[in-house]
Amino acid sequence: MGIFGKAVNVQQEMKKVEGEAILSIIDKNMTIQGEVSFQGKARIDGTITGNIAGEHLILSETGKVVGDITVSSFNCYGSLEGNVKATLLIARKNCSIQGKLKAENLTVEPGACIQGEIQATPQDLNLGEKQNPVAAPLTISSEK
Repeated sequence: MGIFGKAVNVQQEMKKVEGEAILSIIDKNMTIQGEVSFQGKARIDGTITGNIAGEHLILSETGKVVGDITVSSFNCYGSLEGNVKATLLIARKNCSIQGKLKAENLTVEPGACIQGEIQATPQDLNLGEKQNPVAAPLTISSEK
């Protein structure tokens, strides 16, 4: 089940998300301090200091976020210092994530750098007491 109560087929969801138009862009020359929420698909090329909540988020190579992210899908090419809760999370080559990750579907490309705790579980993230997902401190990095 997804964060929003739907079962998730990873391939179908990725194609759907990639096909959507980007509705909001934070330009690389922009810096935002404060809470950010959005609907649809958004791309961050600039810097945000604050928590982000929304549907489909792309953090580009020039993008940086210092804060927590709660989204349906998170496609990370840039730098994040904070925690993530997402149904679908893709850590792209050369991205940097420092914080706790909770994702139903997690993909880590070679060259991605992740420092923190990862909780990857196919069930809903509001877990009952009987289920024990994998949660361990983890550092993933690949040399170029």
